[in-house]
Amino acid sequence: MKMKKFMNAPETVTDEELVGLGLAYPDILNVDGHLVISKDLANADRVTIVTYGGSGHEPAQAGFVGKGMLDIQAVGDIFAAPNGQLVFDAMKMADKGHGVLLLTLNYAGDQLAGKQAMKLARKAGLNVRQVVTGEEIRYDPNGEDNKRGLAGAVALYHIAAAAAREGKTLEEVAEIAQHYADNMASITVKSTDATHPQNGMSFGDLGETDLMEIGAGQHGEGGGVRVPMMSSKDTVATVAEALCKALDLKPGDKTFVMINGCGATTMMEMLVLFKDTVEFLKAKGIEVVASMVGEILTVQEAAGFQMNIAKWDEEMLRLWNTPCRTPAFSKE
Repeated sequence: MKMKKFMNAPETVTDEELVGLGLAYPDILNVDGHLVISKDLANADRVTIVTYGGSGHEPAQAGFVGKGMLDIQAVGDIFAAPNGQLVFDAMKMADKGHGVLLLTLNYAGDQLAGKQAMKLARKAGLNVRQVVTGEEIRYDPNGEDNKRGLAGAVALYHIAAAAAREGKTLEEVAEIAQHYADNMASITVKSTDATHPQNGMSFGDLGETDLMEIGAGQHGEGGGVRVPMMSSKDTVATVAEALCKALDLKPGDKTFVMINGCGATTMMEMLVLFKDTVEFLKAKGIEVVASMVGEILTVQEAAGFQMNIAKWDEEMLRLWNTPCRTPAFSKE
């Protein structure tokens, strides 16, 4: 059966969506081929923030390019990292003399591209640092500990950018970013599969069952545990408990909570999940001081969600409460 997706040609869908992004947000960003560039970069006199990744996960990561978040994103094809040369080009363009922080999600292709880009940047004499996020925790005790990078990186974008805007050095910004990366944890719960928009291939057979998968890979890689569908409250109790243990959260701790929809999960469901998460943590004496709820890092029309919890301190909260403006997220 023909895919029901509003496209023109599979081979040009990434190019066309990037043109559309530039047309939709001309006041926030410029699009130069597969580089999405914040207009705030032109007058930046600070450390700058660059990331990269495949398309197909909208709004991430291009949706978080703008004032107070990412300066440039290098965009790859559907679910594929861009090449190292393009990532290097982004870092070179972003450099304003104060250094560049490269933020990388922990996937094999992204790691390879980052390694190549960092090598080129050092050869060119750029002052660069790299922080890798891999906050996924292993839910199945018998499964692989993949430490994949998930939606938690998006909150880190704002924290790191806010630190840079305060005039902190590259070393200081990288240290804050690494501290954040080390103090967050995520789990994905998937209930139906995505379809690859270029070939119509379904990522798995979960949609043909009455099961959900806890600890699933966001691209359908698997690695999780399939269980019967549960209520929001029961699902939250299962997932949040695992995240609390991973972060060693205790009564009195302050946290950031993200409920990220995978693409086909309704806002109604996400808000119920968030409500249940806040109540679960409150019962443990753990305070939720900030949050993000919505579609942040998706996989086409996959249904399910990612829960991300980060242990915060007063510095994190202060940095978070600074202004930002991007296509997908703004704080005034």
